[in-house]
Parts: sequence; C-alpha cells; structure tokens
Amino acid sequence: MSVAMLPSLNNLSDAEVQSILREYSLGLTVEEAQIIEVKILKRPMTVAEAVAWSIQGSEHCSYKSSRAHLKQLPTEGRHVILGPGEDSGIVAIAEHEGERYGIVMAHESHNHPSQVVPYEGAATGIGGIVRDVVCMGAKVIATADPLRFGNINEHHTRWIAAGVRAGIGGYGNPIGVPNLAGDVYWTDRFSDNCLVNVVALGLVKESDIIHSHAPADAVKHGCVYILVGKPTDNSGFGGASLASDTLREVEKEHNKGAVQEPNAFLKRHLLESTYELFRILKEKKLIDKVGFKDLGAGGILCASAEMTDAAGCGAEINVDAIPVSMEHLPPEVVLCAETQERFAWIVPPDLAPLVLAHYNERWALPEVSLGARAAIIGNITGENYVARQNGEVVVDARAQDLCRGLKYDRPYAPKKIEYREPMLPEPNDYNEILKQMLAHENVASRAPFYERYDKNVQGQTIIEAGRADAGVLAPFLNEGAPQDIKKTGIALSVDGNPLYARISPYWGAANAVAESMRNVAAVGAVPWALTDCLNYGNPEKKEQMWEFVEGVRGIADAAKQIHLKGYADEPVPVISGNVSLYNESPRGSIDPSAIIACLGRLENYEKAITMEFKKPNSEIFMLGARKDELGGSVYYQIAHRHPEPSGASPERSEGSLGTNVPQPDFDEVGRQIYAITDMIDQGLLLSCHDISDGGLAVALAEMCFGGGGDNRIGIDVDLSIVGVIHELPLPSWKKLFSETGGFVFETTHADKMEKICAQYSLKPIKLGATTTEPAFQITDNGNAIIDEPVATLAERWVNGLREKIER
Repeated sequence: MSVAMLPSLNNLSDAEVQSILREYSLGLTVEEAQIIEVKILKRPMTVAEAVAWSIQGSEHCSYKSSRAHLKQLPTEGRHVILGPGEDSGIVAIAEHEGERYGIVMAHESHNHPSQVVPYEGAATGIGGIVRDVVCMGAKVIATADPLRFGNINEHHTRWIAAGVRAGIGGYGNPIGVPNLAGDVYWTDRFSDNCLVNVVALGLVKESDIIHSHAPADAVKHGCVYILVGKPTDNSGFGGASLASDTLREVEKEHNKGAVQEPNAFLKRHLLESTYELFRILKEKKLIDKVGFKDLGAGGILCASAEMTDAAGCGAEINVDAIPVSMEHLPPEVVLCAETQERFAWIVPPDLAPLVLAHYNERWALPEVSLGARAAIIGNITGENYVARQNGEVVVDARAQDLCRGLKYDRPYAPKKIEYREPMLPEPNDYNEILKQMLAHENVASRAPFYERYDKNVQGQTIIEAGRADAGVLAPFLNEGAPQDIKKTGIALSVDGNPLYARISPYWGAANAVAESMRNVAAVGAVPWALTDCLNYGNPEKKEQMWEFVEGVRGIADAAKQIHLKGYADEPVPVISGNVSLYNESPRGSIDPSAIIACLGRLENYEKAITMEFKKPNSEIFMLGARKDELGGSVYYQIAHRHPEPSGASPERSEGSLGTNVPQPDFDEVGRQIYAITDMIDQGLLLSCHDISDGGLAVALAEMCFGGGGDNRIGIDVDLSIVGVIHELPLPSWKKLFSETGGFVFETTHADKMEKICAQYSLKPIKLGATTTEPAFQITDNGNAIIDEPVATLAERWVNGLREKIER
C-alpha cells in the first residue's frame, strides 16, 4: 500500500491550492500549505503530514497568532513552581521541612464541540482538563465551570445549556471530583457560539511532579512511548481544527464527528490506576526518569510530538502498534483522532514491563473496557519525528516544525462602534426594579446548575459553590499531611463580565482579574495565582484581533499592579491558560471574553466566611466609593432598551449598554483586598460580599437571604453619605445599581476594623445595621427608597433563572 500524498502545490494557483485543501478537509490556509511544502519540508506533504499540520498548526494547539502577545503576562513569582509551558501550572501553597506542596491549575475551553453536541462537548471538556492536571503527577481535587450562553429566551439556547449542564454533571460526578466554583452569563452574542470553559485543580508535592515532556537522556536510554487507555477510533478527528474554525449552521451536522465520546467510568478507573502507579514510581525513585502527558487536541501525534519537541529530540511511532477499535483507519486518523480516556508515558525500556503489567494485569484494563490497554507504540530518537505504517513513512518532520512552525504577527485596529450613555429618569418603583434585577438571568441563583454537580465528594469541601463569593477547600484534610500544614485552605473563583468587554475589551479583562481576586478575598483568602481562558473571535479580522490584544493588555496590567499581598512589587502570577479563537458565526463574533480563575490561599480554612448576614444588630460597612459606572450593568439591561448604535445588528441588541464600565484603580483594589483578608484573619467580620453584577442593592439583598436563599436577616441602610464624587452627589439609583467594585461586610468590631482600614489608607463607609425584622429597608436623604420583605426578594432570586430555563 503506497503512502497517500497531497499533490505538489508548487506552481499551482491559489484557487487550485484552495481546492486541494478543501478536497482533503484541511484547516490550512493557502499560504500555510505553501510554507510547509516549500520552506519546511521542501517536498510535497503526505496526507498524514497535512492533517498533522492542519491540527497541530491550528490556533488551538500552536497559538500562532497569540504567542507574541502572551509574553506580556506576569508568569513568575516566589511561589510559582511551574508557569505556563506544560499542560498545567503549579503554585506552592504550603511547606514542610523544606518540601513545598503545590496546587496544580489548568484552564481550558471546549466551546465549539459544546455548541455542536452539548452533552458530549461539555463532558469531554471536563475529561480533558482532569487529564491536564493528572499528567503533572497530581491528584485531582476540584473542578470549576465558567459558562456563557446565548439569548435565554431562545429555545435552542436553553437546549444547549441543558445539554452542557447534564454533560458536566454526567461526567464530573462519576469520576469523583468536586465542582468547587463556576459562573454563568447569558447574552445574545453567545447564541451561535456558547463558551464552555473548564478549570481543574490538583495537589502534588514538588518532588513528585512529573513533566509532560521526554525525560533527560531519553535518547541515550532508548525510552519508549506507552499509550494507555481506550483503543483509538475516529471520534474527535479534527477536533482541534474545529476549535479553530468559524461555526456555520450548515456544517454542524458534519462537525459532530469532531466531538469526542466520553466514558466517565473508564476515566475513574484510569485515574485510580494512575495514582497507584505514581506511588510506585515515587517508592522506586523513578519520577524524574519518566514523562507523562494526556491525549487531547490532535491525539497521539500532537501529544507525542509536543513531548518530543519540549525535550529537543525526535521519535519513531509505529502506527501498526496503536490499539484501534475500528478496521481500515487511515494513518492520519489513527494518529490524530481525539479518542478520549488516553494517556501517554515515556519511560526507559527496563521500566516498560512494569507499566504494561500495572495497567493490563493489575488493573485489568482489557477487562474493564473493550479494547482498552497499555501498549508500546514507539521510541525516542535523536532525529526527526517519524511515523510509519506497514513499514512506510507517513510522517517525517522536525517536531519543532510540527509544533511551532507557523506564526503570525497579525495586524489589529480598534472597533469603530461606540456606545452611548443613556439619559434615564429616576425609577418610579425601586422595589420593582430590584425584584426584576434579582430575577435577571445574570444575577439570579445558579442553583439550577450547582445542584446537578457533586460538590462534596472527597470530603474536603469547606464552602460549596454558590454559598459564598468563592468555593473553599481544605486540600490536606484527608491526605495524612503534617499537622503544621493541615489547616491550609484554598479558595477558587472564576469571573469575566462579557458586557463590560463588549464596551471595552481592556476594562472587561482587567475587571475579570480584579473581580476574581475580590471574590477569593471575600471568603478570607489571599489571591495567590491566576489562570486565563481567552475566548475571542476571528484573529484574521483586525477589529477582533484588537479585542484580543486589548484583553491581554488588561489582564497583564491588573495582575502586575494588584500586587501579591506582602510583596509590594510582585504581581499575582498567571501560571497557566488557554487561547480560544474563531468564536464566531455568520451572524458575528462572541463578546470578547477573558475568563479568569483566581486561586486564593488561607492559612487556616476554619476562618473562611460566607456572604450571608449572621445576626441582627450588627453594623454594615462598605469599602469602595460608588461611582457613575453603570456601563454594561444589569440595571441598564432592564431599565431602558433600544437598538445599539449604527453598525450593530438590531436583532443582537440588548438595549443601551452605556459607556461607563467600571475602571478599577488597581492600587486601591489591592489595598481593599489586603484589609479585608486581614480583618477576616483576625475574626473581625461575620460576613462579606463583593459588589459586582447589580451593584450595591443586589449585594445587600444577597447578604440578607444568603447563597442558599434561605437566610432571613433584615437591614436598615441609609445611602446619604454614599456616592459623593467630585462634590457632585449621585442620584439614588446610581448609588444602588452602579457596578463599581468593592466590598460590603458585617462586623461587631467597628473600632478594630477601622484601624486596619486606616493602615491601608482606606475609609470604610457605614451603611447601617442588620435588623431583627426580616425586611429590606433603604433610605436616602430622608426618603424611603426600598422596603420589601426579605422573603419576597429571596423568592425572585431563587426562582428567577430556574423559571427561565425550565419553561
């Protein structure tokens, strides 16, 4: 059987080359195909090579348009064990007898697959992020799921959301990993292109880290590749290319084959068997002799090429040795299909029998799932990356060319559409406005999502998702850890307001960083590390590339200027992340969405607090003056709707978004965070909540009824001294509904609290007190503004989203 070749592209017209690329369903541009043939290989490509470059050279795998801009992000720090570059980042959270213990963080996207096949797309997104963490030698301890969906009034949007929700629970629950955090936004710009971002955390000792590249001296020792897991099929073939392509309705049925098929119970078995193998390797002191990587985008070829490239060596892959579940698969499918539940090891030859016996005999993979097993599929060499089938070469290229051979310096230009700040009268009925806001899909309780997920498995969850601004977990609680670190806690939050970013990509991204940090601080955790998932449109379009560039700049500025607590010049590091481009359809691109995950650290998890008011007759204070910053606010979405300015599609309008998005003063944000975490650590606060979507009014209401909706503490608040900016008083509705960031907290230690604030040059604003009567009462300048039973507000918040998605 001769090797399938692409016709030579030399001397062909662009139209002829494009026709060939279309015939073979390749995601390469004409220019890229010509570069590969003429400048890299200097010969025509095999079909397998063309497919390999189409996938490995996609934006999803190669970051060819984003690499140059990502260099702005601060990635180093005193606690960083491993920054970006491998499948996950690692940050130290505890130390015992000179040994650091790290939290592994990974952040990925599975957007396009979830739009095409929601259940499978979301489920395999969870599967992939879990593998990213495991392959660092870690035990997975938590996941999170930031989600973005389209117009909630559209049946198709609700169908996608239901499938995604079921996929996350249907896969995440059986593998035994708690869902610690998440958020959900609904805007019309995601109707054709939902976002399913996933985050996972793991725990590992620094000396136990396994790297996702070939070990040192791999060539000298003749190390071999071992593939572990499901037999390869054609599921997910072209998945990475799909993630780097514009979604078109006419192609969705065809693209279903590019979505992988999950098997959560096999994954659980693979996790447990691999954890035991980690233990064996540690005992035998072989951790530094092996490499380990998950198989995700691009399948076997991309995983093995990346492991090889990272070590500066080559490989020989025997396609015939790869276990398959389907006959007559061409080599490009066997090499590049994204079949789920698979890992790759690189080990010395004398260790291979132990690894094979461990999976195939001790853990009986072939008996657990049909065709599943561990098999040697190749070896490390000092030359090119070569794959053979039936003795014939189907791929022969340098690994660095496969992984990094394509790069762009794309032009960008600012968007020309400008929004306007609406001229709104004083609301006629504040009570009704507040109830509408609490029932809004971007404010109301996310319980319809959280309740489908296992939040307490492993027994280490301290604060569940939804009960506070961040989930809290005690990673050493059940690990037999030394007593001096056993109470160390972590908090996790994910954030990113798409409407802020629609108005200003820079401030949208910067706010995501600030908001995620405020959220972990509100439970008492010090912001410790960040990850990002950068979801944007088509980088070939100047305005959409500009949105991406501005987003990266916003993250970099916020992370660099909100310093790590206790270290005046050290940024909070970005230790891992993902770039997802081409999130657009023929109707337009998504809202630019830099979604940020923040890991916080607590010295003692027992000191963590939740958002609900704890008792009557406590004093209520606020940090963060109110400003005229309602751009992208929930209030504008419900108060005044009309088409967007010229150039925007009327059918994609969500009313007047305004222009004045929150523009945080990074230095002040940092000082607020330091003060709040000090006060919680010293036991001075009973509850704390950050101010974000819906502004001060929504923050106060949520504290009255709590994250479960079942708290019943009333308030008596006076806004008279709130919101005087530049000697111009804000009207009541701007005081209440401006989304300028800040904190609201409850205390019975006002004197001590004020001293701590003064240390950070902050002036807390007294709002009022909690009351025995469960009524929500707010006045301003002697006028009653809002007076509602807490139970009434709670009912709207608890049922607002549920009523919309379950109709």
